[in-house]
Amino acid sequence: MGFITQHPILVVSIVKVAVLLFAVLTVNAYLTWFERKLVGHIQSRIGPYFVGAHGLLQPAADGLKFLFKEDLTIPTSDRFVFCLAPLLSLTLALTTLALIPFGPATIYIFGQPTQLVVADTTLGLLMVFAITSIGVYGVALAGWSSNSKFSLLGSLRSSAQMISYEVSLTLSIVGVVLLAGSLDFRTLVEGQAGYWWHVLPRWRVFPQIVGFMCYFISAIAETNRAPFDLPEAESELVAGFHTEYSSFKFAMFFVAEYTNMITVSCLASILFLGGWLSPFPDRWTWQLYIPAVGLLVTGVALLADAAFKWNGIARVQLVVISCLALGLGVLALNPMVMPIIQGVFWLLLKVFLLIFFYVWARGTLPRFRYDQLMSFGWKLLLPVALLNLVVTAFLIVWMNR
Repeated sequence: MGFITQHPILVVSIVKVAVLLFAVLTVNAYLTWFERKLVGHIQSRIGPYFVGAHGLLQPAADGLKFLFKEDLTIPTSDRFVFCLAPLLSLTLALTTLALIPFGPATIYIFGQPTQLVVADTTLGLLMVFAITSIGVYGVALAGWSSNSKFSLLGSLRSSAQMISYEVSLTLSIVGVVLLAGSLDFRTLVEGQAGYWWHVLPRWRVFPQIVGFMCYFISAIAETNRAPFDLPEAESELVAGFHTEYSSFKFAMFFVAEYTNMITVSCLASILFLGGWLSPFPDRWTWQLYIPAVGLLVTGVALLADAAFKWNGIARVQLVVISCLALGLGVLALNPMVMPIIQGVFWLLLKVFLLIFFYVWARGTLPRFRYDQLMSFGWKLLLPVALLNLVVTAFLIVWMNR
């Protein structure tokens, strides 16, 4: 306790980093399960089903497989850079997520007040784009250090794609920055409080619908997701820039990819969809019970599922998860906890819906050809994003004259 009292800020920072790492890695594991299940249902398949109830233990099985597989390194590769590339990609992805605030509430850790963000800064948006712009180095170095023509070709294609769509991604959010007049995430969210005509939330997705569409499309391409997943086109490149990677190094690239999906979805929610603000008016007090009711209903549904459909270890697993959901639901009804979780709930709900569209696009749309991908980025998306910026700036000057 002496160390805690002498260095409270350091201890609180370590606790927040540990909680964020645990949450992100757990969510990333189950995002793979969610994607496989959703794409399976879209394509009339069942997805993971046999490892645990509904395949819920499949992420654990995949993680153990990656951890214990043989780690192969090509003798002719640059070993230092070969090992550095996946670590660089994962580190940069986690660093950007550390800048995202998950709510306006103030919590107390060991008596020290702190915000729901690991690194709180007034230039959060600028720092996020500065860090994400370096992410292309992880991909480029992975392909170059492998000393393989397939990997090098995949990394070159990926680098060109990421750099091209990063221009449109950045231009698409400048209109929001002009409207808010700030790069601080809290200011960006607070500027969207209130309602038009007492019904429609003042989210910037409505005046900036063109910017939002440009951002979301660019974000899909920036994170190398289908239908823009040319860097990993198995039918053309054997796997792209990470062809020669195996074991946990291979898994690190996928963890970085899913973390980047979460980051761009968080940014979309904060910039365009009101962040942690509820879509309902504050006078509707019943909305405070939505998180608790959702957890309680989930717990009851899982208990019924365990009782009537499953046996053995699968039933035990569902009972444990349902008890956890019921316990969290009861905790969410606590008057001290209820206001704290509201912002987190609404932000994560919006992030989940955006990730749902990510997966939906993968299970629905065919992959572009590379020439189509580059033409779409430079000849259509970039001019539209630039036109949206010019029109937004003109309207702001005209309205403030």
